[in-house]
Amino acid sequence: MKKLLVAVTAITAFSTAATALAAPATETLSIAATAVPHAEILEFIKPALAADGVTLQIKVFTDYVQPNVQVAEKNLDANFFQHQPYLDEFNKAKGTNLVSVAGVHVEPFGAYSSTLKSLAELPEGANVVIPNDATNGGRALLLLQKAGVITLKDGSGILATPRDIASNPKSITIRELEAATLPRVLNQVDLALINTNYALEAGLKPTSDALIIEGSDSPYVNILVARADNKDSPAMQKLAKALNSAEVKAFILEKYQGAVVPAF
Repeated sequence: MKKLLVAVTAITAFSTAATALAAPATETLSIAATAVPHAEILEFIKPALAADGVTLQIKVFTDYVQPNVQVAEKNLDANFFQHQPYLDEFNKAKGTNLVSVAGVHVEPFGAYSSTLKSLAELPEGANVVIPNDATNGGRALLLLQKAGVITLKDGSGILATPRDIASNPKSITIRELEAATLPRVLNQVDLALINTNYALEAGLKPTSDALIIEGSDSPYVNILVARADNKDSPAMQKLAKALNSAEVKAFILEKYQGAVVPAF
C-alpha cells in the first residue's frame, strides 16, 4: 500500500510538472487606445493573444495627448490611436522618444455637415471647424485645399495652420477645436472636419455622410506605438503580428465597410 501511495504521488507530481511546462508563460501588455476603431480591433485580437500567452489590458482614452504621455512615463506599455506625422510632432514638442512598432490601418479623413448636402452649398462666410492639433489641423486644411475651398501658401504641408491660407474665396471662418469635440458641435457650424475615429463614435458613416473625404491612399497610417526599450519585446512583437494578421484585415473590411482601410 505504501509503495502504491508513493507511486501515485510521483505520477501526480510528474503530471503537474508536465502541465506547468506545457502551459505557455503569460505576459500582460497594457495599451491605450481611442474607442473606435482602435479599441474594437484590440478587443477582436484579445482572445488570440491570450492563447499565445499575452494578456491584453485595453485602456480607452478620449484625447490625443494622454495616451502618449502615459506610455512615455511607463504607466502603460503601448498605444494605438495615431499616425506617424502626429507622433513625430508629439516627440518633437514634448521631448519624448516614442516609436512605431507596426502600421495597421488608414482612416480617411472627412468633412461633415448637418445642413449641407454638398460642398457646393457652402455659403459665404461659412463657419468651419478643424482639429486643433498640429498635424490633423494641417491635414484638414490640405483636404479643404484639395476640394477647392481654400488655397494654401506654397510649401504648406501637414503642419499648415489657418495663417498659411493664401486665398479664401468664400471668406469662410475657420476655428480650431479639440478633435474629440468636433462631432458635438456639428449642428452649430456649417462644416466640421472630423477624424474618422470620432466620426464613427458619433454614429457618422464616413463613406456616405462625408461631403469630402480622403482617398484610401491616404498616407496617414495608424500605428502601434511603444517605447524604444520595449518595442522589441516578445509580447509586443506578438501584438504587432496579431494586428497585421489576415483575420484583422478581414475584420476591418467587414466591420467598417471602407471607413477604415487595412494598411498591410
